[in-house]
Amino acid sequence: MTPTDPKRPTSGSAAEASRRKRIVWVNVALVAAFIAVVALAFALLRPQAAPPETGGPSSADAAAPTVRADSHVLGEPGTSGVTVVEFLDFECEACGAFFPLVEQLREDYAGEVTFVTRYFPLDGHLNSRNAAVAAEAAAQQGAFEPMYAKLFETQAEWGEQRESRAPLFREFAAELGLDLDAYDAAVADPATLERVESDRIDGLSLGVQSTPTFFVDDEMLRLEAYDDLAAGIEAALGAANG
Repeated sequence: MTPTDPKRPTSGSAAEASRRKRIVWVNVALVAAFIAVVALAFALLRPQAAPPETGGPSSADAAAPTVRADSHVLGEPGTSGVTVVEFLDFECEACGAFFPLVEQLREDYAGEVTFVTRYFPLDGHLNSRNAAVAAEAAAQQGAFEPMYAKLFETQAEWGEQRESRAPLFREFAAELGLDLDAYDAAVADPATLERVESDRIDGLSLGVQSTPTFFVDDEMLRLEAYDDLAAGIEAALGAANG
């Protein structure tokens, strides 16, 4: 029998080496495919910031004011000089969760702190702009606050729907005793939506990316707990009182 040359693989060992090589390349391909799928999923599912507005402010120095002359004040202004501004989306569930807290804080700090509401409709909510337009149309008849409360109190009834709930908002206007001809005219007037969008543009300029976003005396609050808003108000009152 002729001995096997140790420097040359037999046909069996060559086949085994080839099979192992194929397995390695298949595993490499599977890992690469997995990484590509994970990267794609991350890109599609991660939270997205609001897109920048072309022609808008280019620096923090050019940021919009937190309150404008036409901003909606809830109730009567306070006397302390402390102002709380909320950028909200009426369809946002988190805004709905904060609504009773804001109402309680308004009661707790009545006559002392000013509470201001501004619109920030999110593109992912089909009826957020319809609701904001309804509130703005009501505001033109001096009924912003009743419509503001109505929209949050009924959010579970109309939120997260895939069809326009503008007819329901018109029913709310009727329940509130508004002049429906004037309401319809305001809803149809492009200037009403422009008023809503002007708040959103200001919010983007101020760095608002989600709702609700609160400012206390022009400082954005980073809310990590439910009580952080009250703590921010107390800190501002302490600073105002020296």
